[in-house]
Amino acid sequence: MSEPVKIKAAKVSLEIIETLRELEGAGVSEIAKQLDKPTSTIHDHLQTLEQEEYLVKKGSQYYVGARFLQLGIQARARQKVFSIAQSEIDDLAAETGEHVNFMIEEHGLGVFLYRARGQKAVRLDTHAGMRVPLQTTALGKTIMAFRPREEVEAILDRHGLPQVTENTITDRTKLFDALDQIQEQRYAHDHEERVKGMRCVAAPIVNNKGDAVAAVSVSGPKTRMQGERFTDDIPNQILRCANVIEVNLTYS
Repeated sequence: MSEPVKIKAAKVSLEIIETLRELEGAGVSEIAKQLDKPTSTIHDHLQTLEQEEYLVKKGSQYYVGARFLQLGIQARARQKVFSIAQSEIDDLAAETGEHVNFMIEEHGLGVFLYRARGQKAVRLDTHAGMRVPLQTTALGKTIMAFRPREEVEAILDRHGLPQVTENTITDRTKLFDALDQIQEQRYAHDHEERVKGMRCVAAPIVNNKGDAVAAVSVSGPKTRMQGERFTDDIPNQILRCANVIEVNLTYS
């Protein structure tokens, strides 16, 4: 009888943490209203999480604590491909002058693990730990293109095809047509599919079985990402970067 209660309590705590992250801090009443739960319940969870040092309290407001940073850094360090790719990503950012992102897939979502900014890079909202639907980014599309069809279908069944901009792919047939093309050319384009005014090129990092374990991308404003630079130069630079990472991943 006690097991379901423990599971439910853990779920509530996690919902509170996620709500605090989304709201960037909140008080007891605001969280209770957001989650439609009794204030007393929320208060007890908040107090416990603060006592365990996962949350910090300033005045009447609670915030996600820096202890999560330790967990996130450890989770990222556990990814062998990240330790191999980091220096290559930095080099690619310096070479292109643009914003370079590195992504893995976890629980059917794209998770940004790392970013590097070249001298001309514009500021984007991506950050380590940020999760997005896979089909909304060139990174995510390349990962799906190099995964088994049934696995991609399961991801879409779970997360759907949410629309972020007017250019986001929201039709399964169109998506699978795009994935076939990506698999053939080994890189993907993003035409303002997640961020208006931005274009992106991405390539997968595949293991020795041919499955994508990560992806790397270069993003820039559409005024700079056009012509041969967008169709040839940037894709070639990304493919060279991905190839080096794959070789090092295979033989390290």
